[in-house]
Amino acid sequence: MKLYTSDMAPNPERVHMFMREKGITDIEKVAINIMEGEHKTREYRAKSPFAQIPALELDDGRILTESRAICRYLEGLHPDPNLFGETPEETAFIEMWDRRVEFMFLLPLAWWIRHGHPAFTAIEKQIEELAPRGEKTFRYFAKVLDKELESRDFIAGDRFTIADITAFASMGFARVARWKPNADDLPHLTAWRGRMLDRPSGQKA
Repeated sequence: MKLYTSDMAPNPERVHMFMREKGITDIEKVAINIMEGEHKTREYRAKSPFAQIPALELDDGRILTESRAICRYLEGLHPDPNLFGETPEETAFIEMWDRRVEFMFLLPLAWWIRHGHPAFTAIEKQIEELAPRGEKTFRYFAKVLDKELESRDFIAGDRFTIADITAFASMGFARVARWKPNADDLPHLTAWRGRMLDRPSGQKA
């Protein structure tokens, strides 16, 4: 299999961290340079029609996109450690929190950065009003997560799951906006980030 990926974007990092947590090392990685527009070339669009990164090319030539779908596929191939849930109840709560983080944390962050950071003018037709809207929503949900983490150590329950990976990859991308939680305003989210950094999978290769 081949993973078409980039070190710059949060969705590839979701898959990278998932693979590190699982100990998956036998998938070839093919770097795609987003800032040079390699994801929009005719050759790459033949594999990923919507220019999405990451994309996983299976051994039979089929292409799987959407980072969560790729992680779900890898979970099936490498079931331990379980990251998507073991019981119907646990799976549902992990799904709920992963979707919340994706749509209320990562997506607004992407609006903030892609439509507000000058470096992205080269690859993005920026819409000015999306940047402050995204920043406001992202900061609001950071406070929601901080409140939730007051009573537990992980995003979706009492153990590490895909929801923690999505949140941690989002916070890694937030460095582009020079944002990270601080102990004064977001003490529980700051402590959670420290726990993620302490995990082997929290360290980029």
